[in-house]
Parts: sequence; C-alpha cells; structure tokens
Amino acid sequence: MDDFDPSDINEYNTFEDFFARAHKAGSRPIHRPDDALTAVVVADSRVVTYESVAETKKIWIKGHDFSITNLVMDTQVGSKYENAAVASFRLSPQDYHRYHSPVTGKIKLFRSIPGDYYQVDPVALQSQVDILTRNRRAYVIIETAEFGDVLFVAIGATNVGSVVIHEQFQKSGVQINKGDELGHFQFGGSSIIVAFQVERIKFDSDLLQLSKQRIQVSVEVGMSLGRGTRSTRRGEMSPEPTYAEVADPNA
Repeated sequence: MDDFDPSDINEYNTFEDFFARAHKAGSRPIHRPDDALTAVVVADSRVVTYESVAETKKIWIKGHDFSITNLVMDTQVGSKYENAAVASFRLSPQDYHRYHSPVTGKIKLFRSIPGDYYQVDPVALQSQVDILTRNRRAYVIIETAEFGDVLFVAIGATNVGSVVIHEQFQKSGVQINKGDELGHFQFGGSSIIVAFQVERIKFDSDLLQLSKQRIQVSVEVGMSLGRGTRSTRRGEMSPEPTYAEVADPNA
C-alpha cells in the first residue's frame, strides 16, 4: 500500500473507495515524459502486444467477430484501424483500476457503448463469446502528430458496473498529456485495448516476442510501450527497455 494515497487501508470507508484508490504522486514515473515519440503503459496490468489485428486472432483473441469496427460499433472509425497494431491490457480485481493516456495529443472523439459484463481473462478470450465486442465499453480517439489517431477503449468485465472517462476528456479539442489520468473502472476485472494506425508504432521488442509466445507481461503505468515511427515533429528515438517480470497466466 506504500504506493497509494491514502496508504493506510483503514482510511477507506468502502471497498469501492479502496478499489478506485489513487497512486501517490511520483510512484509511477512516466517514461521520457517530454518525448512525445514514446508511448507508455496505460494501467497496472498484464499486457500483450500485436503488430496487427490479424495477429490478435492467431495468438490470443479467438472471438470470430473481433474487429476494431465491432469494438467501437462505428464503421467509419473502424475503417481507420482495419489492421491496426494493438496493445491489450488485462486488469485483475486486485489491481489499481485507474487508467492513463498512452500518448500526448488532443481528444478527437468520445463515445460510450452499453453492453454486457462477461469475464475478461485468457480463457474467456479464447471462447466462442466475443466478449470484447459485447461488454460495456467507452472509448476516446487521441489525435497526435507522432502516432496519428490513437484509439483507447476501456472495456468493463465481471462486476464492473461502470466504465468512466473523466468528463474533461469527453470534449473534442481538449489537450491530454502522456500519463494523464483518463478515467477509471469500478469494482471487478476489466480490460483496455489501445490501437494504433498501420505503421505508426513500433512496440518494444521484448513485449512483442513474449506476446508471440502467449506470455503476458506484468507492467505498471508509465512504463515504455513503444515508439512512433513517423512524425510531423522532430524527436529523439529512445532506447528500448527490457521487461524481466512475466505474469502468471492464471492471475
């Protein structure tokens, strides 16, 4: 509990208060905060990354109807991400359930989509139920110079009664910085999908290699996720980090 504010568990009046607990300032440093060409991890979670939507179907997400169009329920939006690079973050009930922006840019679009609350875990993801396109979810598109339009989708799961995008980020044109708190889940496990347009990101190689082996990696908010491959601004490419901690697949 040392990373959280308050750190004394007795100061939480309800379990929901505890579930939505906040990090202490500085407990999750943002990787290269002034370098807009780097994207960061959005949640304390277990992550897998894919170079394309086609790879998600081969490796992890077995739902027959999974596509970005079905995920966002919008053909026009989905067409921009037909073969997007995808990062999938899975949060367990014990995790910190606030989520943060992976990039710096401006809010272009916000939508909330009603749905069910199926469990989100590796077994469920390989079932016949297309949970990622049936669960309640909310999404924003973040317009950036470095990555193009970045799609962030928060997906509710078992017992998650609410998927919240903070009100200030529900308006187009609002500035958001890498690492800013974007919203939160209420109690339960949950999942986040972040999609990047084709050839706009290079995920960190360790993450890609482990994902191809169907291994999830335990990560924290602010860690490096990848680097932009094209930009209308000048920027310095950062060296890739390595990830030593591999998640328990049953967690």
